[in-house]
Amino acid sequence: MVIDQRSANNSSRIAAGLFNPVTGKKMVKTWLADVLFPYLFDFYRDVEQRTGTPFFHPEPLYRPFLSVGEQNEWMAKSVDPTYEKYIQEVTTQPSWPQIKDPFGGLILKQCGFINTTAYIHAARILIEAGGTLLNELFRPQLVSFKNDFVSYGNYQARKIIVCSGVHSSIWFNWLPVRPLKGETLKIKTGYQESVIINRGIYLVPVTKGEWRVGSTYQFNDKSESITTEARQELEIKMQDLIAFPYEVLSQEWGMRPTTPDRRPLLGVHPEFDKLIVFNGLGTKGVSLAPYFSEMLVHWLENKVTLIKEVDIKRYKLLYSGSPT
Repeated sequence: MVIDQRSANNSSRIAAGLFNPVTGKKMVKTWLADVLFPYLFDFYRDVEQRTGTPFFHPEPLYRPFLSVGEQNEWMAKSVDPTYEKYIQEVTTQPSWPQIKDPFGGLILKQCGFINTTAYIHAARILIEAGGTLLNELFRPQLVSFKNDFVSYGNYQARKIIVCSGVHSSIWFNWLPVRPLKGETLKIKTGYQESVIINRGIYLVPVTKGEWRVGSTYQFNDKSESITTEARQELEIKMQDLIAFPYEVLSQEWGMRPTTPDRRPLLGVHPEFDKLIVFNGLGTKGVSLAPYFSEMLVHWLENKVTLIKEVDIKRYKLLYSGSPT
């Protein structure tokens, strides 16, 4: 049974849904990329077939170089077995019209984006069709723990899995989930290329003539609204990256559930063994969710051990007792 009420401003609904195996300011291979990326390609393609909904869009990702030194660094990495499976091409000359790339750039493969709104809608219909969706806000006061099961109102189950994102759960509020606000723009332009542009910000060609631009990272902003500052930040960064004209159609915001070590939170409550958490997917939820949701299932059903990097036991010293 899935208990969920639609929310317009959760990070999943406003995200560009970007997946990229080489990330960060230093452009290094993301954690567990060799495992996560083959898995997510199979997972999302399977869901597309099951739902009959297209939402999975593999695309090359282009990162313009800022210097000749960067060119040389990536020429060397292109023959490194660690990176070669993700590098499509290293160019030393401008590669795309109206993109500011005088030194050329890096073209990565095994990248792309999920249309997250279409994916969530399709998954919701699939769950609804199975008769296992409660379209309501989860109410902790309806939960009761018994010897052999946990109940939620009139429903009973062996376990209950809390996936509350940035909304603090009364049972797991001791875990260090830090809301990270992000804002994005949707722009309209006549520029049409099947490529994701990524340098400081990303530009994702969501539909013909429309691109998603993002994202900001605002740890200290808890306001539940869009801001002028975020729009200005994104537009200034676009000026450094593109030369094509555009029109801003909309601006959106959301809160990502991040953790100090940038690893998901999976595991059993220290006191209630029927209470499970799955949270903290942060800025890479599209890449992390498929693999770790299956790990969670195998841990619950087949007694397969959770890897220590995601097990909430790493934060056990923060737990000071059951909620009042």
